[in-house]
Amino acid sequence: MSVSKNSDESTFVGESHQDHAADHIDGHEAGHDTVHGTGRGPDDAELGEALDGATRDIAEVPAVEIITTAAVHLMSAAAVKVGLADDPESQIDLDEARKLINALAGLIKAGAPEISDMHARSLRDGLRSLQLAFREASVIPDAIGQGPGEKWTGPVN
Repeated sequence: MSVSKNSDESTFVGESHQDHAADHIDGHEAGHDTVHGTGRGPDDAELGEALDGATRDIAEVPAVEIITTAAVHLMSAAAVKVGLADDPESQIDLDEARKLINALAGLIKAGAPEISDMHARSLRDGLRSLQLAFREASVIPDAIGQGPGEKWTGPVN
């Protein structure tokens, strides 16, 4: 199992990310079949170098980094689903946002004692902002204490 980082420093955990890195290197993601505009495909050495640089053993990744990365991914997805992205009219999905916010709240509640207060505080702030945005986006808001994640965070108003 490995962890890979893409160009925006997002971290992914899984077994098939070598394929993702190889696609990224040979340009399939960008729609080209060349390496860095050279007009040729990647050779084994270039692929090996790219994979070595893009992956690291999961054993080397601190738990704090894995917990915060998972939380940031949940937070980003929830922000899109609650309508805080570029095209809220087509991206808003409050049912999906509720699930993501609930999962985020549970992760933060369970993970907070394991990560530093600095990390936990910023994650709680982000969660609270999402909960308030959800309440604002809802046509019929949940009762105080019944909104997404409030089972773990307590009432948000």
